[in-house]
Amino acid sequence: MAAPAAPATFVWTMRMDASRIDGQRAMTTTTTETLDRPGTGQTQWFASWFDSHYYHKLYAHRNDTEAAGFIDALIDRLQPDEDAGVLDLGCGAGRHAKYLASKGFCVTGIDLAAASIREAKRWERPGLRFARHDMRVPFGRNAFDYVFNMFTSFGYFDEPAEHLGVVRNIAAALKPGGRLVLDYLNVSYAESRLTPEESRTIDGVTYRVTRWTDDGHFFKRIAIEDARAAQRLEHVERVAKFTRRDFERMFARHDLAIEAVYGDYRLNPYNDRTSPRLILVARKPESAWESTRPTRLTNRQDGLFAREVLADAAESLR
Repeated sequence: MAAPAAPATFVWTMRMDASRIDGQRAMTTTTTETLDRPGTGQTQWFASWFDSHYYHKLYAHRNDTEAAGFIDALIDRLQPDEDAGVLDLGCGAGRHAKYLASKGFCVTGIDLAAASIREAKRWERPGLRFARHDMRVPFGRNAFDYVFNMFTSFGYFDEPAEHLGVVRNIAAALKPGGRLVLDYLNVSYAESRLTPEESRTIDGVTYRVTRWTDDGHFFKRIAIEDARAAQRLEHVERVAKFTRRDFERMFARHDLAIEAVYGDYRLNPYNDRTSPRLILVARKPESAWESTRPTRLTNRQDGLFAREVLADAAESLR
């Protein structure tokens, strides 16, 4: 199985060196971490797994009807402006972004997985675009009315600073008064319903899944038995056990105030024990006067990047 291709030129002018894939690195070993963490020589698991056709086969059962119902419920509750700018952060192949765009919003989807973005780009049109990008690298300043992060597309990174960095990037990318919608697993619910082992056969390929936890993470090992492959493949997913309180702390660090918490895709009230999901709606202050702490650029590149993104965004809407 070949390594992911190096990312194509990003449609926005960006400095991508920190998150570039090494196109020469092999992916046929049992470990699946092939992406360097920005600023380090270390690699992480999600880069190859989310870019694998086995991943897309295993999770092809995801329910588009349920996703559409979730988006409809959010639109009804949030009442976004008709021309709102929306970022689908960790968009995958674009199922949420496509539906949002069908409602008339101006939608951008970004994801690290090259295969997912290639698939998503098939659906591009005016008001809907996709690009490959690592969410740990800034993606705009005051650029979006809403940022959606769906289906536990968070919590994958090694260091707490990386998760905080993503929250910082979200806060920077939101316009004043903009909102984040973050859809995460509910730790208590997931722990109580953990299935230790299961197997599935899809198109002649057997996936043997093993699940376990430690104090800080959920783990899922996927052993893949494919007679057409040179050897048995194995991927291990890892997701942090972030609770409502953890998100409150992370958001507060970057002046995102939680307005609502829901427990499922119908937006029923959240219950720590019985809700399958932890869905948070958080708002960026309208102005510095409303903020509880001063806002500032974390580094010079943030400011340069913001000007480049906004210039390109303005051009794309003409």
